[in-house]
Amino acid sequence: MATRDNSLIQVTDLKKHYNMGAIKALDGVTTDICKGDVVVVIGPSGSGKSTFLRSLNLLEEPTGGSILFDGIDITKKKYVNSEGKKVKLNIDELRQKMGMVFQHFNLFPHMTILDNMTLAPVKVKGMAKADAEAKALALLDRVGLKDRAGAYPIQLSGGQKQRVAIVRALAMEPQVMLFDEPTSALDPEMVGEVLDVMKELAKEGMTMVCVTHEMGFAREVGSRVLFMADGKLLEEGTPEDIFGRPQNPRLKDFLAKIL
Repeated sequence: MATRDNSLIQVTDLKKHYNMGAIKALDGVTTDICKGDVVVVIGPSGSGKSTFLRSLNLLEEPTGGSILFDGIDITKKKYVNSEGKKVKLNIDELRQKMGMVFQHFNLFPHMTILDNMTLAPVKVKGMAKADAEAKALALLDRVGLKDRAGAYPIQLSGGQKQRVAIVRALAMEPQVMLFDEPTSALDPEMVGEVLDVMKELAKEGMTMVCVTHEMGFAREVGSRVLFMADGKLLEEGTPEDIFGRPQNPRLKDFLAKIL
């Protein structure tokens, strides 16, 4: 496990229960995510992977436990700031620091790609429109889509939409990127183009947490792999440890079925 001194996100005993505790989507998960980590979360369907990821930016509100982001427990409504004053947690401000990429792109269909890219930097961060557009075009160029800036989402393939979704999140200059099965809604031939963008981000040192079924990506790019089942974190380690020397019987069974 990562050392807590170097952590960007510290998750301790995280729980998410439904139906008065009858359903335990998360059942006491503890782990750390350090700056520059590429943490890949794997496990069977219904294991709590997406619930864990969505809890990190409070899209899911935990039932118990704590999540420290940059030293602030974001599960609390208030925290003590650097001046020693109790202030209310600003969830919107928090989410600006965490880029989120979903399965289904979430682009606004009535807006051009460029307008999709510049909306949040202009409206939320107060960036000048010209500056936001220049940055958006540079990011689109980086993923080979500068020539589609004036197109609408319906005119793009699934892989192109997901690449736009990734650079749209990057336009907000987040400290960490969260990916919730970013390739699961794509045709197989489009998966590679999205994973290539994510590999580039990893090389550049972007802190990333990615829920995925792409075991090749987990092996090649992950600095750490978390294996979840039944709402619990059953094993974590380097890709070499998880795939080459699995310890937990549930993990061994999972890998035997998918590899």
